[in-house]
Amino acid sequence: MNKKTKTIIWIVVAVAAFALIGVLFTNVLTGADELTFTDFLAKLKEGKITELYIDAYNWTAYVKDANGKVTEAYTTVAPSIYNYDSFYYFCHTLGVIPEATGQLPFALNFTDPNAGSMISSLLPVLGIVLVALMFWLMMRSASGANNAAMNIGKSKAQMQSNLKVRFSDVAGAEEEKEELREVVEFLKSPKKFSTLGARIPSGVLLVGPPGTGKTLFAKAVAGEAGVPFFSVSGSDFVEMYVGVGAKRVRDLFDMAKKNQPCIIFVDEIDAVGRRRGAGLGGGHDEREQTLNQILVQMDGFESNEGIIVMAATNRADILDPALLRPGRFDRQINVNLPDVKGREQILKVHARNKPMAADVNFKTVARITAGFSGAELANLLNEAAILAARAGKSVIGNLELYDGINKVLMGPQKKSRVVTESDKRCTAYHEAGHAILACLCKHCDPVHEVSIIPRGRAAGYTMTRPETDDNDVSYNKLVDNICMSLGGRVAEELVIQDVTTGASADLQHVSDVARRMVTQWGMSEKLGLVAYDNDQPVFMGMEYGHQSHGGYSQETAATIDSEVRRLISEAHARATKLLKENRSILDNMSRVLVEKETIYTEEVGMLMKGADWKEVVSAMEGKEETHKANPFASMTTPSKEHVVEETPADSAENKTEE
Repeated sequence: MNKKTKTIIWIVVAVAAFALIGVLFTNVLTGADELTFTDFLAKLKEGKITELYIDAYNWTAYVKDANGKVTEAYTTVAPSIYNYDSFYYFCHTLGVIPEATGQLPFALNFTDPNAGSMISSLLPVLGIVLVALMFWLMMRSASGANNAAMNIGKSKAQMQSNLKVRFSDVAGAEEEKEELREVVEFLKSPKKFSTLGARIPSGVLLVGPPGTGKTLFAKAVAGEAGVPFFSVSGSDFVEMYVGVGAKRVRDLFDMAKKNQPCIIFVDEIDAVGRRRGAGLGGGHDEREQTLNQILVQMDGFESNEGIIVMAATNRADILDPALLRPGRFDRQINVNLPDVKGREQILKVHARNKPMAADVNFKTVARITAGFSGAELANLLNEAAILAARAGKSVIGNLELYDGINKVLMGPQKKSRVVTESDKRCTAYHEAGHAILACLCKHCDPVHEVSIIPRGRAAGYTMTRPETDDNDVSYNKLVDNICMSLGGRVAEELVIQDVTTGASADLQHVSDVARRMVTQWGMSEKLGLVAYDNDQPVFMGMEYGHQSHGGYSQETAATIDSEVRRLISEAHARATKLLKENRSILDNMSRVLVEKETIYTEEVGMLMKGADWKEVVSAMEGKEETHKANPFASMTTPSKEHVVEETPADSAENKTEE
């Protein structure tokens, strides 16, 4: 409802209220009892009436006391009488006039017979106005409904011109920029390519995980080329009415033709571009009709040479093959997670408008944020700015950045949560078990922080961060990580002689890794180099009708389960052996955690070298202020002097014995 319609409704309500008040006001002024004409004449014959008023419609009589105050009032609908003589004759005929005096026993007053009171005159007019306004509103509402029905097929795309986003605002993806710079050149100088017989790409598909900057890339292309930018979501095409999506596609391309050269950006195109004929839906499925129209508009009988369609998705595997062929989406650009150099550049871009402390080193922050997307890095700096403002600081320092990383990864700290001493001791041994095995296993990542302060849903955490961005993970590293993940459960078994629910997330993690090793990565000698599963999320349309267990037999499924249990059992036996051999370190580290709640790389290194818990606590008390000033300073790789090198034979023997 727009502002104009609301104003009209208020006017109608005011008119109706005014008319109602007028009627009530008139009744209050008169305060007269309504009588029939016969009863009214009887009152006149009684001789108690003091004054009588006659107008064109009504007779009104008043009875007043000696002070002139009205005590009674009567009114009736009576025939019109226009002068004194006719009324006198009328009263004489009825016997109202006494014979002794021959005069009217009351005062008589006439009003204009052709005009009533102002309110009485306005009421019919107001009624007509009210009816007219109500009729107009009904017509307008019906017209609006018709217009809405006609406009439902209009495209919801928003056109933006003169975008300020440039490639300099997109960091950490140099190769992707080079691919898209050619698209900008096509838009700026099409003749440069057409003279050589080159055809402008009709579509560019950006594929990558969430938060990697796919939408930002599309805006940067439009900003660099200086062309209009139409943005729409894939879900905006599909409605409950059949044919609406296809009409919106046609309307979108009609708008683009009037503004070419231009860019159409479809975000989350998998909402409308999923594979056809997957066993779900029919030939008249609304989504498929919309997809068919997109295919025709991108490469059909009509040419759209000045229009480039850019789309973004993180599920390119479920898109229809006709959408991905050359002539439609000619280019597919993979926008991956940034490497350490890219993360540093992204941090610098998002820190442009933020006051940063002079000792902040983005290279260090980038190194410990492996796996972060561009959106997560932006969120990291935003959380750091919020923490600095909460602390009343004027600049963002290393402490805020460090806390921001932990908050993005695991949620805020919950220092106010009441933790019993038994739970604190159990959590301390649990996290110490993780940290010790991370140091003892050769291929585990360095330990940066161990804490028993609840954060998010976890009662404590052990943070390990990789030194490099390795895309490929070796068998030995996976086995070591499984062993490290079981360290908390094994520590509980050794110390408290019982197990708790605190290791549920660890067990889910090791089960998932072990199953992938067996079914996806060919790391089982019994099953060989066969992939029994894939790493893609399930798409019901493609999985519909497939055999259970990925197409393999029940015997193979049993072998897979057996191999998964073997990997986990061997890692459990190895973790038990290592923690038994380093029980003193386990006790000292848990005691330090109970006393200080959080330890860092330097303290972990001291404990692994055999330092007593009192010595570590004393050293920490002298360095707490230093850590608050720069928590990244202590992030040196802990010593691997205690790494256990096991030969395959020894390892197998030890696992069997355990």
